[in-house]
Amino acid sequence: MTPTTIDNNQGVAERAMGIGLRGLNWLAGSDLLDRIRIRKGVERALFQGTKQGFRTATAAGRTFKAAQQLGKPARQPRSKSKGLFDVTPDDEQQMFQEAGSAFAEEKIRPAAKAADDERKTPAEVLAQATELGVAMLGVPAELGGVMEEGAATTSVLIGEALAHGDMGIAYAALAPGAVATAIGLWGSAEQEATYLPSFTGEDVPAAALAMIEPRPLFDPLKLETKAKRDGDDWMLDGAKSLIARATECELFLVAAEAEGIGPALFVVESGTKGLSIEDEPAMGLRPAATGKLILEGARVPSTAILGEGKRTDYVECVNRARIAWSSLAVGTAQAILDYVIPYVNDRQAFGEPVSNRQGVAFPVSDIGIESSGMRLTTYRAASRADRGEDFAREAAIARRLCAQKGMKIGSDGVQLLGGHGFVKEHPVERWYRDLRSAGVMEGALLV
Repeated sequence: MTPTTIDNNQGVAERAMGIGLRGLNWLAGSDLLDRIRIRKGVERALFQGTKQGFRTATAAGRTFKAAQQLGKPARQPRSKSKGLFDVTPDDEQQMFQEAGSAFAEEKIRPAAKAADDERKTPAEVLAQATELGVAMLGVPAELGGVMEEGAATTSVLIGEALAHGDMGIAYAALAPGAVATAIGLWGSAEQEATYLPSFTGEDVPAAALAMIEPRPLFDPLKLETKAKRDGDDWMLDGAKSLIARATECELFLVAAEAEGIGPALFVVESGTKGLSIEDEPAMGLRPAATGKLILEGARVPSTAILGEGKRTDYVECVNRARIAWSSLAVGTAQAILDYVIPYVNDRQAFGEPVSNRQGVAFPVSDIGIESSGMRLTTYRAASRADRGEDFAREAAIARRLCAQKGMKIGSDGVQLLGGHGFVKEHPVERWYRDLRSAGVMEGALLV
């Protein structure tokens, strides 16, 4: 057996360990693996992968320590262009996509209404989402990740699938992965070794990429949160808004205007003095239990700045976050389309289905057309990010289309249901509220 073969087998085993052992019990017992014809390969690799074991994590309030020493930062390799614009998922992406869709249908959708009413995602749903591997997509394979190459497209597919169940629950489940992805993309070797192993175990920390601020016309490149030098440390002051599961977070990645550098990201542990949380209910994304992070003289070491604090890294973070929110808008828009089509076909008026009327049929067609456009622009931006190509323009197009058309799709969905669209008996009013976030949120999620 050649060294290349050994490396390939080890990579398969590691991916299977992440996907298989962390996979949901109900998924392992389902026919999903059989339907996509990969069960034997996964089981064979899983047998080898179980020999490697897992790194355990402590409970809330944990202390993050480097588990190993890295000579240089580990990074996921870029994927290679095939020279064709093909949006067909590969086998690995298809598995994640189908697993996410099944999870959204069987677990997220039934829990969504109560989660919206109570402003809390059930702990078991979050735990099961973690078992799917959503928090480790951006972790390099060298540190226990499951993806051999860039995972932006895979993240988009999973975000879309989960948001089809509920956008707020999807936000709550995907938020920790944003921190892991950012550290995997731009973190130093020490930061990767200290924090990323926590995202590959079973006890993944609640974490948040805190970028948006509580003020009108927020510009992520003009931050009011400041980071000033104080000897060898940084002092952070400001406020961050709409953070998922804010009271539970053990780790924050805070965007601040760094003195002498510009906008940058800082790794801040929840035990840092000078941090406090305020509840911040929002009109949408209610299952994410959003809150406000207050920083008052929060002191962090000089090593807390993410990577080298490059402006290009920060700008890329903003664009990747916009792709992530676009994927959630796509999934929610598709949920509306899938809901209104049978509704207007079954609803009778004047002795015939209301879908026979052009005033109904045309808006439904528009929802299908616009949601397809949203999906394609989002996929294109993510695929360019995976290949290491410039994707700022594509991310801007996806963001603009998903923000503008997503809100219209939500409004049309409510209108097509008439009085039923205005009451909580039907989920469309919730999806409409959630879709408003596509044009408001910055940061928080990442592909």
